[in-house]
Amino acid sequence: MTEEEKDLRTRLVAAGVELLARDGVQALGLREIARRAGVSHGAPRRYFPTHRELLAAIARHGFGKLTDTLAAADTLAATDGLPPRDRLTGLARAHLRFAAANPGMFELMFRHDLLEGSGADLRSTSLPLFRTFARLVGEACPERDSGTTAVALLANLHGLAQLRAWGSLRLLTGDDDVEPLLTAIVDAHLGAPAQR
Repeated sequence: MTEEEKDLRTRLVAAGVELLARDGVQALGLREIARRAGVSHGAPRRYFPTHRELLAAIARHGFGKLTDTLAAADTLAATDGLPPRDRLTGLARAHLRFAAANPGMFELMFRHDLLEGSGADLRSTSLPLFRTFARLVGEACPERDSGTTAVALLANLHGLAQLRAWGSLRLLTGDDDVEPLLTAIVDAHLGAPAQR
């Protein structure tokens, strides 16, 4: 691939990321992405043969940002010498912050109905995130199945993020504070801590 081709691919993905942040998943049409990137409406097809492949490239960008966010949070927590349970709670908190700050991207990243069949190996991009959660679950509660527990915990986090994004959290609890619910989620999956 030439530098010009790499540049155009990068521009198309960047245009999709910007459009997603501004208008959400429903705005990610090929024509609009091409228009924002300043190319003809047929240009994306030369670099992304299907719409799903372009969406997957945009989602990969989001997974990269989420990975960086969680790695920074975990590094800071590990440097501070926090125990695995507190590190896991910190990662969950960072995950929820990312979802709140990037609602369109967060939705696209986990919309496999839109991304399936794209040919992109998003599993290899998202698996390290899962493994980090599973590792900390295993360290905090070695008696539990860390993989199953991590999936259940992530499912609860996604549900909480979605309730907040849709405005339903405020209806259910009276505000948007996720902290009490985050504590309840961690306690539900790891068991209540011996002492608070």
